[in-house]
This record gives sequence, structure tokens and C-alpha cells, in this order.
Amino acid sequence: MRRVLALALAVPLLAACGADAPPEVTFAAGSQTAVAGPTQYCQDDFVTCTNDASAPVTLPVPPGTPVLVTVPAAVSDTPWQIVFTYRDGAGEQVDERTTVFAPQAQQSYSLELPADARLLVAQVQQYGPPPEIDETTGEVVFPIRSSWVLTVTR
Repeated sequence: MRRVLALALAVPLLAACGADAPPEVTFAAGSQTAVAGPTQYCQDDFVTCTNDASAPVTLPVPPGTPVLVTVPAAVSDTPWQIVFTYRDGAGEQVDERTTVFAPQAQQSYSLELPADARLLVAQVQQYGPPPEIDETTGEVVFPIRSSWVLTVTR
């Protein structure tokens, strides 16, 4: 009987020791918001990673409308940035990125494009371990720990 009771008490304690839910990022445009789970998420060990193809969120963003991106402390405590793609007034696709925000420096960012530009995609990227040199190419590689994606609808 004692073993059964001890096991019954141990199971909830072990479950409580499990990993926290992955952080979520909020995208807001005008009066609408969308909360995204990570499309890629790595634990602190940078080895235990999951991918979720259904995690990207959608939101209508009319041209000239800023997108407010808000990240939780679990993201802002590390370096992060926003990578985004838009079509300019001439219809050309433009890929850009914000500066890399230093740890604990910023929890939100207002993504503002030229007035005639139409946002297509915005992705929050949380950096992982320090950059390394790719020995084959000689280029600096910045590992991405996690990412959250907004796809814009018309």
C-alpha cells in the first residue's frame, strides 16, 4: 500500500517538473491581434528542438499600417530581431531585418514600412548560442534558437 501511495504522489510531482510551454509572440495591426506559438523552438540546451508547421498566424495588414510586435521576457532576455518581407509600390519584393535587439533592451517593436508598401511576412528570430565560423564557407553563422511567424492576408 505504501508503494502505491508513494507512486501516486510522485507522478504529479514529476509532471510538474516538465518543461514550461514555449513562449508566444503577439502581432498587432490596427485593432486586430494574433498570438503565435513558435514555428521552431529549442530548449535551453539548444539540442532539444521542435518544429510546428501549423504555428504561423495570419493577420490582415493594410498598406501603411504599422505592426506592433511584442515578445515575452523569455525572448527579450536574449538577442532577437525581426526579419520581414514586403512588396514596395512598384511591386518589387524587398527582404529586410531590424537591428538585433540586445538582451533585456526591448520587449516590443513597431514595424513601419513605406506608405505604399504591403507587408507579406514578419518573423521574430530569437538567437541561440554565440555565433560561430562555418569552416567550409568562412562565414559567420548566427544560430537561431526559436522563431515566430506572421503571414499577412489581404
